[in-house]
Amino acid sequence: MAGHSHWANISRKKSLVDAKRGKLWSKLAKAIIVAAKHGTPDPDTNLRLRYAIDAAKAVSMPKDNIQRAIKTGSGDFKGGNLEESLYEGYASGGVAVLCEICTDNKNRTAPEIRKIFEVCDGKLGATGCVAYLFQRKGLVRVLQASCDEDRLMEVAIIAGADDVQRAGDRWEITCEPQAMTVVIEAVGVAGFSVESNEIVRIPTTMVDIEDVETARKVLHLMERLDDHDDVQSVSANFQISDDISADVIAELG
Repeated sequence: MAGHSHWANISRKKSLVDAKRGKLWSKLAKAIIVAAKHGTPDPDTNLRLRYAIDAAKAVSMPKDNIQRAIKTGSGDFKGGNLEESLYEGYASGGVAVLCEICTDNKNRTAPEIRKIFEVCDGKLGATGCVAYLFQRKGLVRVLQASCDEDRLMEVAIIAGADDVQRAGDRWEITCEPQAMTVVIEAVGVAGFSVESNEIVRIPTTMVDIEDVETARKVLHLMERLDDHDDVQSVSANFQISDDISADVIAELG
């Protein structure tokens, strides 16, 4: 069970709950604000903004909220003083963890993130300590029932994708971030159903977790970080052994 895929499955379930209580919308609004701040407010010319808007629409974020976030980022409204940064560290068992942060107060956020690592038997590290272990990729999820594997593979690769792999009841297409729009359009033209798309950080090497307690600590850290309001995304390079009790997975899944 790959760390990226397993955590992605947990995150999708969490997203449904977070969207209902507005927590996910708040994080997506930040992504839109930052994208509009560092580019144009037009998604047709600002690819990053387009991806952020697509992610917001995928969880039914209201159009008014999206437009308000764009105007905040472009300076029409107050509240656009957000800063981005990467926080890097280690979870129990030497697992590398990478957090994408978006905050209006680094002096508040940094000690809070450090505390989360410490409570979960991890350690916040220096800049660059684990970032090199991850590749930034576009990830497009397609419902398995909507397509034939061979045809999807053909369409995706021709459009510039790197790979297509099955993940539960979905196909996951990975590609370079700049190729994601072309891949999505090609998949749509072929008549396949795109469930979601996002820019992710995929680990290049993995750490095997083979004991219950380490698995519990790592997953608890991932949960705590993901629940923090200033954490936009969290990635790690763990994979959990099949012989670990299913109850440990169920605790956080």
